[in-house]
Amino acid sequence: MKLTPRTKKILTVIVLLLAVSTLTGCSIPRDEAGNIILITNETTFGDVMSSENWFSAILVFPLSKLINWLSPVISVGGAIALITLLVNGIVVALTIKSNIQSQQMQLIQPELNKIQRKYEGRDDDASKMRQAAEMQALYKKYDINPASMILITFLQLPIMMAMFYAVQRSEAVQTGSFLGMNLQNTPLQAFQSLMSGDTSGLPYILLFVFMGVCQFLSMSLPQWLQKKRAEAEAAKHHRKPEEPSKQGQFMQYYMLVMICGIGIMWPAAMSLYWAINSVVNIIKTFVVQQIIDKKNAEKGTRR
Repeated sequence: MKLTPRTKKILTVIVLLLAVSTLTGCSIPRDEAGNIILITNETTFGDVMSSENWFSAILVFPLSKLINWLSPVISVGGAIALITLLVNGIVVALTIKSNIQSQQMQLIQPELNKIQRKYEGRDDDASKMRQAAEMQALYKKYDINPASMILITFLQLPIMMAMFYAVQRSEAVQTGSFLGMNLQNTPLQAFQSLMSGDTSGLPYILLFVFMGVCQFLSMSLPQWLQKKRAEAEAAKHHRKPEEPSKQGQFMQYYMLVMICGIGIMWPAAMSLYWAINSVVNIIKTFVVQQIIDKKNAEKGTRR
């Protein structure tokens, strides 16, 4: 079975999530009593570098310190939101071309599927070469370099892990609250309390649901844009648009269920971070789409 680029991307994200959830459980430094070793206002770069590793010192330490520093000014939730925006802004600035190509790749997926169906079941070398040539021509038409999109994954994974660790190790998060919620409590604890008749956990459940909705919208938006593009192309040629890949939809829902399954056991601070990160991704998708539309319009005008 051949996997489409979209499915490969979803599988990659699932692997990254599994890696993050696994590494989080075994890599966050703890004391002899099993408590997380917090990064406080007194913690220095040298302390972390000498007792831990370069990853914690260079990435986790500054993010935790920023959360600690901003929390008294704009609240814990505001600090997490601002730093998430800052981190995503830096990543986008470094990978803007790769982000544009990645989103463009999703938009041309129906055309890629058409080429793959054209040569389905034809395993001779000549057919493989023609298929590769047609796909390469399509990439060239839309100025896409599939290899360059690897950059996004290599940059996003360590930054996502660093932010994950920073939120859990920040003293301000451990000791602070957001809208009356203790950010160290988990949605699972809230659900368990609700089952016993205690409604005090409802804010945690609402935050968890908000996270799930934001993640769903973040994942679905590229597919909706792809569908819109397919409908526009079909209208130009007076034909019906192609149906979206069932395999891609299945993987999308599987990924959402897995994220929520892991998220229900995360501290509420992580639900807040993941929700904000999803909102930022939605905004980024819209901005990148505007750039793509403008770029394609300019190409059409030149022709």
